[in-house]
Amino acid sequence: MAEMIEVPKTEDGTRLLRWFLRRYPAMPQREFYKLCRGGQIRVNSSRAQGQEILRAGDVVRVPPTLGSYSDVPGKKTENGAHFSLADLESLRQSIIHNDDDIVVFNKPAGLAVQGGTGIRKSVDKMAAALFPYDKVSLVHRLDRETSGVLVVAKNQRTAQELSNEFQNKTAHKEYLALLNGDVRPQYGVIDNYMIKGQVFDSPNRLNDGTGQRPQRAITEYRVLSTAGGHLSWVLFSPKTGRTHQLRIHSALSLHAPIVGDDIYGRERKLDGMLRSMLSTNNLFLLAYRLTFRHPGSGKMMTFCAPVPDFMQPVLKFLEFKLP
Repeated sequence: MAEMIEVPKTEDGTRLLRWFLRRYPAMPQREFYKLCRGGQIRVNSSRAQGQEILRAGDVVRVPPTLGSYSDVPGKKTENGAHFSLADLESLRQSIIHNDDDIVVFNKPAGLAVQGGTGIRKSVDKMAAALFPYDKVSLVHRLDRETSGVLVVAKNQRTAQELSNEFQNKTAHKEYLALLNGDVRPQYGVIDNYMIKGQVFDSPNRLNDGTGQRPQRAITEYRVLSTAGGHLSWVLFSPKTGRTHQLRIHSALSLHAPIVGDDIYGRERKLDGMLRSMLSTNNLFLLAYRLTFRHPGSGKMMTFCAPVPDFMQPVLKFLEFKLP
């Protein structure tokens, strides 16, 4: 039986052929055009020619014979990645924005951004599977445990221009975090040097005789709300991008680790209800807002991520608001 699929907002402006090839990467183009000629592929009940531009809300008729051209669930790729069609669809549902140059994801907590040894699922490999006819490239990173806005380039020119924006600090990143402690002062700039989970006031401190110097790490912060001297709701704006920068600055510079941080965190006494609500094994750090100049249009664009499900009941209970 044919399947009727409504085109989501994230795929508005996609050409019909590309739309099909993303979903059925093993389908020969000649088969696609054959199905179009036979009236098997339709858009809004009309016979498709193949080069139509889809709009959000359009309904595409997918013939049942195309199921054999889908990726095999659980297929293992050459680099060792292992993900299913359900994984790909979940990532597709997390798309905030998609055009010919970029795709912006609301990355879920627990999903690695970049593949590597021992990593079965990652955004880079799954995005490449979602967009097999684009040259997908990472231009910045989020920790595996961090959720929120992640932009990925879809061609080499865009990748280079976005990489330059992040390197030149013209892209503006903002994070929201729930910290386990009372942060004082309530706004300021952390400016120090870090290496391997340690912070120093000077770059002259060497690391265990290796000659490797600590790198400068700068983070602006502002406390948005507090709860009983135990918890702080903080807006971070990192000016550099060191590994675990916000987690280290929270724990070692502000002396208030991010809730759920099992590397730099430590236990603090909380009441029973809060303790229960915070026992999610998730890091309460959200890449909330990202602003950059679109390499194609030249326009400044801002994307925001919604608060993840595990954070929502805590923020509601504490009556903490978004900035």
